[in-house]
Amino acid sequence: MKNYTSSDIRNCAIVGHASSGKTMLTESMLASASVITRLGSIAAGTTVSDYRENERERKISIQLSVIHFPWLNKKINVLDTPGYMDFISEALSGLRVADLAIIVVDAKDGVGVGTHQVWEWASQYQIPKVFVISGLDKENADFTARVQEIKETFSDKVFPLTEPLDPGPGFSKLLDVMRSEVIEYAPDQTGKYTESPASGELAERVKTLHQQLIELVAEADDSLLEKFFEKGSLSEEELRAGLKHAFLNQSFIPVFGVSGQTNVGVARLLDFIAKYGPSPLDRPATKAIDMSDNEVSVEVTNPEPSLFVFKTTIEPKFGELTIFRVYSGTVQTGMELFNADKRVSEKIGQMFFLNGQNRILTDRVVAGDIAATVKLRDTHTGNTLSSYKLQVRFPKVQYPHPNIHAALELANKGDEEKLSQGLAALQEVDPTFHYIVDAELRQTIISGQGELHLAVIVDELKRRYKVEVQLTQPRVRYRETIKGKTEAKYRHKKQTGGAGQFAEVWLRVEPAPRDSGIQFTESLVGQNVDRVFVPSVEKGVMRAANEGVIAGYRVTDVKVDFYDGKMHPVDSNDISFQIAGYYAFREAIMNANPCILEPIHLLEVKVPEEYMGAVMGDLTSRRGKILGMESLGKMQVIKALVPAAELYRYSTTLRSLTGGRGSHTERFSHYEEMPAALQQKVIEEAKKLREQQHK
Repeated sequence: MKNYTSSDIRNCAIVGHASSGKTMLTESMLASASVITRLGSIAAGTTVSDYRENERERKISIQLSVIHFPWLNKKINVLDTPGYMDFISEALSGLRVADLAIIVVDAKDGVGVGTHQVWEWASQYQIPKVFVISGLDKENADFTARVQEIKETFSDKVFPLTEPLDPGPGFSKLLDVMRSEVIEYAPDQTGKYTESPASGELAERVKTLHQQLIELVAEADDSLLEKFFEKGSLSEEELRAGLKHAFLNQSFIPVFGVSGQTNVGVARLLDFIAKYGPSPLDRPATKAIDMSDNEVSVEVTNPEPSLFVFKTTIEPKFGELTIFRVYSGTVQTGMELFNADKRVSEKIGQMFFLNGQNRILTDRVVAGDIAATVKLRDTHTGNTLSSYKLQVRFPKVQYPHPNIHAALELANKGDEEKLSQGLAALQEVDPTFHYIVDAELRQTIISGQGELHLAVIVDELKRRYKVEVQLTQPRVRYRETIKGKTEAKYRHKKQTGGAGQFAEVWLRVEPAPRDSGIQFTESLVGQNVDRVFVPSVEKGVMRAANEGVIAGYRVTDVKVDFYDGKMHPVDSNDISFQIAGYYAFREAIMNANPCILEPIHLLEVKVPEEYMGAVMGDLTSRRGKILGMESLGKMQVIKALVPAAELYRYSTTLRSLTGGRGSHTERFSHYEEMPAALQQKVIEEAKKLREQQHK
């Protein structure tokens, strides 16, 4: 394989909404570069990117895939990412190490929730963006409408560099603005094309577009703008010289029309990336943190090696595969590098350049390039490796918090250890998946970005770790509290053959501010109770509060005052006052108008305008309170407060209501009192659960 320098490398992340055409665009790139001899198919499970078993079964991308190929003497690295928001970490990781975002929009369906999300992330990472309108071979494909939608939604700097002349079935011709030519692609899906000068109306059209492009490029450079005002135009040499600068600072955002299914238009996109796309040298320094937690800059020309691990995956034949980008120096096989996050050393073993599951062995990876290695001991996603002279940490990707939760039930008792090992391994390689063994709920809770995400986790547990599990609804963390004030007295007296037990505790309880927990105080006077027993009473109170009184949920937001009691000079002891405190508290709560508090979550739901009514109606049916709405292009963002008990499988409902175009995030907001009728239902269900557990 040819050795490339940093200036010859182009790192691109292909991102976009689900089912917008990303994987077939990637496939067409490989076919155009003659890496593959024929296009694979998603339906047949034969694409290079979607090579994993679960991707072939579900016919969707689940993990980021790395491919590479040569084009115009440049090495193009492409990170093909999933579009489903359930696998959001993959797109985030890809954009973190890319120098260019290729945002794919379906020619028929247009901008989706995922399109908005990847635009925001690419903007946060300050990398230039290219829009690709894919699926122009479909019925009702509308390139002009999509360009206008993208302009209105994202930027008026959006500009088409190719336009389809015959969209729909049989699509093969494009008008090329840069070359002022008509390009016709071969029907054999190789990506080869012939060129002819634009004539007649097309010549006028391309002349108009060419002049608009010149104006956009001139606006990005003061010297070119001056020449433009002097001459009214720019020469082709001046245009091409200014094009890269205009593109890198996003004074213009190019749009290309393609069909990934038939490999039409892809070659001209690759020409643009190779000629005008950023190389690692166009971002000469990357921010990092040194071992003293000071911010430093790591220059790509620094000879000391450094790399950032942006993905860890488990491959059937290789075990754990670590995928990284080099940010400085040259990484070579056998090197000892320092993991600044874990403060351990790692020896670099075999390294590979990837094309899906195909691997090309290499013994060196230069700054800016992307590769993979195996058998690192303590290095995982988000870690930095660098030379001992450099010792830096690159900023980690900030992944979103999980917004969906489910409980796991083992099909076979005795698989607990295998389950624990599997969950720990999956959490290690997937930063948006979390699990806890919840002592309060007595369940193993897994959390992720959507129901599809959790379903894939269950598949992996079965396939890789041979553990059969079922997903069930997690119990809700209800709380108990009181609405009234009361007093309670409880005497504990137990006489056996020897020393007995005696304690009498008098308590006052009253409501406390929300989220204040249990506020225990004592106001004893006189010598009725020795102060040494105050901690004993508090222990008893806290044990009763943690166990719950009316439904077995933790009691909170209660002021408890231990104001009097009685003791026995011989029989009173620590355990006696714990027991008395425990039962005095339970009696007080039962007499203080107890109630159930339920957790309320704050939802942000992004949906196209046409689905607003259905989504808001569904939220209302879930006892939700709509807080407000705001526009985001043609999308609407609904903010609402909804009880957690009403949100199980909400993402599936939302997907159904919006044809897969809606997404949501949720986070805990606060606790509030539950309606009385529903409280009784919760109390009865808790009683049944206790009876089952005691059988």
